[in-house]
Amino acid sequence: MEKFIEIAGRIGAQRHLVAIRDGFVAIMPLIIVGSLAILVNNFPPFGSFDFVAWMNGIFGEGNWQTVGGSIWNGTFAVLGLLVAFSIAYNLAKSYEVDGLSAGIISAAAYIMLVPVTEDWGLNFAWLGAQGLFVAIVLSILVTELFRVLVKSKWTIKMPEGVPEGVARSFRALIPATIILILIGFFQAIMSVFAEISVFEWIFSVIQEPLQGLGNTLPAAIIIAFLNHLLWFFGLHGTNIIGSVIEPLYLPLIQENLELFKSGVSAFDVPYTVTKPFLDSFVFMGGSGTTIALLAAIFIVIKQQKNHPYREVAKLSAPAGLFNINEPVIFGLPIVLNPVMLIPFILVPVTLTIISYVALSTGLVPKTVALVPWTTPPILSGYLVTGGSWRGIALQVFNLVLATLMYIPFIMAGARTLKAKMEDN
Repeated sequence: MEKFIEIAGRIGAQRHLVAIRDGFVAIMPLIIVGSLAILVNNFPPFGSFDFVAWMNGIFGEGNWQTVGGSIWNGTFAVLGLLVAFSIAYNLAKSYEVDGLSAGIISAAAYIMLVPVTEDWGLNFAWLGAQGLFVAIVLSILVTELFRVLVKSKWTIKMPEGVPEGVARSFRALIPATIILILIGFFQAIMSVFAEISVFEWIFSVIQEPLQGLGNTLPAAIIIAFLNHLLWFFGLHGTNIIGSVIEPLYLPLIQENLELFKSGVSAFDVPYTVTKPFLDSFVFMGGSGTTIALLAAIFIVIKQQKNHPYREVAKLSAPAGLFNINEPVIFGLPIVLNPVMLIPFILVPVTLTIISYVALSTGLVPKTVALVPWTTPPILSGYLVTGGSWRGIALQVFNLVLATLMYIPFIMAGARTLKAKMEDN
């Protein structure tokens, strides 16, 4: 276990994985805004009220939807380009070199590799989530080369008194020239010998198979298990595995979104396991579905007003409603607490299985929106399923089941705590 914790800690602090994680975190507001824009554009009828028909009656057929479409074009549709900049920026900053220059060079290199359309426009198919793997690999390689060139003094040094912005631009001139020439040669070689773009090659060889694997129940169970095992040892499981799963699951939710945008029902979109699937149906209240743990505490310990468990639950409940659960994880504690190990892992794994079955069999619509991870349960279930009451029903069922699963362990933990207090 000590070796496992040491390895997991090193992975969590690994420079490139941290840069990937922070790069995705930086653009998450844009991803969420783009997702919500499409959800509004295609909001399903609520009873007898049809929002889309009502808006069409006011602004004309489809006219008002150009706003959401434009937001999509500036967010999800250029996801790969945004990631190419943000990862390079964060990685360069970790090396204490010019992050802005590294990010700009990485974005320029990415655009150089994007296939062009017949009218010489950039192909949006590869600017978005389908280009994520190229963006990740390219941003790391470009930044590493930029760092080596800068540290080796392959730069133009301006005299004293030159404004910092100008001096920074000239410092990046030679590295940028070398990097972009190399990218140009690489693009020429791919065009001549492979006759396809690097995007198409990586997507068919690497990204597509991994996405197919990621959409399976075993993959979802492994993610839920590892996330909570790491948290149990005091390591931020969400951050550690986030840099691995987000490049897999963001393209899946994007494809669901695009199909939903084109009029396909949320029941008929292809992918079951996505990031909002985990956030909304498994990680309710945060990792471990701890909002159910808080409910179990209030049910079991209702007589002893000053009981330590109840005090922690009262302090943790407001944040828990918004899926922030560090207070209960470290305050109860769950970390390194053998009584809580089994339910903390078993509950999310069980909910993963139940939710997968519910969505894959058509009992509940699949996820077609990406909402902020702080969105409270019930509201999140409604939004991510395209405005379906079935999403709410699944969340309620999962919460009730999770609470029932936590109750025996809360009772055992309370007895253990009482025995220790009596011994003291």
